[in-house]
Amino acid sequence: MITDVRIPLEQQQPYGTAYERMLEKVRYEGAYPTRERAEEAVRLVLAGLGRQLTGDERVDLAACLPLEAARVLTAQIPAPQPLTGWAFVKDLAARSGASLATTRWDTGSVFSAVTAHADPDLITRILQQLPTGYALLFGRAQLTPAA
Repeated sequence: MITDVRIPLEQQQPYGTAYERMLEKVRYEGAYPTRERAEEAVRLVLAGLGRQLTGDERVDLAACLPLEAARVLTAQIPAPQPLTGWAFVKDLAARSGASLATTRWDTGSVFSAVTAHADPDLITRILQQLPTGYALLFGRAQLTPAA
């Protein structure tokens, strides 16, 4: 078999069925024109989330995701200081060169697919670990404790 050495090996192999379904969910939820555009969003957002999560929540989330998505998440070194939800979106926009509105859309589309793979209790634990502002990105109400 002849392969193009310019294409990374993981892109030469077919994806697993679970990852394909995840990409299709993101494509549908985000109304992306192509699967490739949906995959760009998945890679961007999961890499960003991988820089924010630590501990059991990171491990448990990776275990819930399709292998290809888990690799993107866990390939990142967690940041010493996690970003707020808004700073997370701004960071992703700066990294991708996209607008804040587009990046916010990408984040919501990908997090919607993530919640389909993860137990609601795990998402709650993740939201408790992260700074404020992530609940809305995951499609949940941002609740604050009463004073």
